Amino acid sequence: MNIWANLGVEDVERTQNFYQALGFKLNGTPTNEIVSFLFGDDEFVIHFFKKEKLKESFEGEIANLNNGNEIMFTLSVNSEEEVSILIDKIIKVGGNIRFDPRKDKKKFYDDNGYCVCVFEDLDGHLFNLFCNLNKR
Repeated sequence: MNIWANLGVEDVERTQNFYQALGFKLNGTPTNEIVSFLFGDDEFVIHFFKKEKLKESFEGEIANLNNGNEIMFTLSVNSEEEVSILIDKIIKVGGNIRFDPRKDKKKFYDDNGYCVCVFEDLDGHLFNLFCNLNKR
């Protein structure tokens, strides 16, 4: 059995440009309704569907991400430097940084030796850059 994620986006081409600028690998050939990427060493697949197309598969409405999120994908990285480089790339291509470890502090992260960045992609999907500084 395999698992992957399907997320809705407003603009497939904009989404493709965002994730390619961050260095993620395309999975297949994009169309005007879907772009797919491979994430991490295990190549977890996330399909980004045009919202109208994805809604055809839902038995209900697509969530309004302005009202909150129910999932956050965590991307494990190897160093604080890698976190910092990715933050700069995310900002450059229009992502929104919610928590920047270079200036924001959280006791739980600091006490446990974690370097964490929380960001939103262009459609409001949440991602977490995570580095366990204790495992360097």
